[in-house]
Amino acid sequence: MRSIVPFAPVLVGLALAGPASATNYNVSDAEQHENWHSVVLTLGEERHFRALEQTSYSDSILSFNYTAGVCDLPWLEVRVELQEHQPESRVANLVPGDLRVDHETIHSGMAEFITQRGDRGFYVNFYLDTQDQLTDEMRGGETLRLRLDRGDGDYWFMSFDLAGAEAAISRAERLCEAAG
Repeated sequence: MRSIVPFAPVLVGLALAGPASATNYNVSDAEQHENWHSVVLTLGEERHFRALEQTSYSDSILSFNYTAGVCDLPWLEVRVELQEHQPESRVANLVPGDLRVDHETIHSGMAEFITQRGDRGFYVNFYLDTQDQLTDEMRGGETLRLRLDRGDGDYWFMSFDLAGAEAAISRAERLCEAAG
């Protein structure tokens, strides 16, 4: 059975989760794709195209992002809601991270933990040599699992539902390419 996510909380989550995190982007062209959504974010001339999943956790959003003009360089990000607004923008840490779709390839790379001044989000951006392969696997998979190694055997695990990811990612990519 297909779950329906109310649009109001989605739009609130989208306004909070942004490439320039503490900035509120205008959200338009929202479209639901099973448990994912695709949207356009704008601020002045800046435009981003996002595919996102926010049903797996009440306080976290997984997003796959494209930026107009550099559509060939998408990025994967997780935003976790914190209890307090952050006092400064900073890179809090850079740690090893692994991502895996279902029982496919384990994609190892680095995960950068970022906070933005005035924002209640904690952002994790992933740097992978196999981003294209992971993207292909996400499009056809059921579950994305991630593991972050915070040191001394302190691991952080998350998993996200991929139902609708293919349609949302494809739409975000098409919208970015059409923007020129």
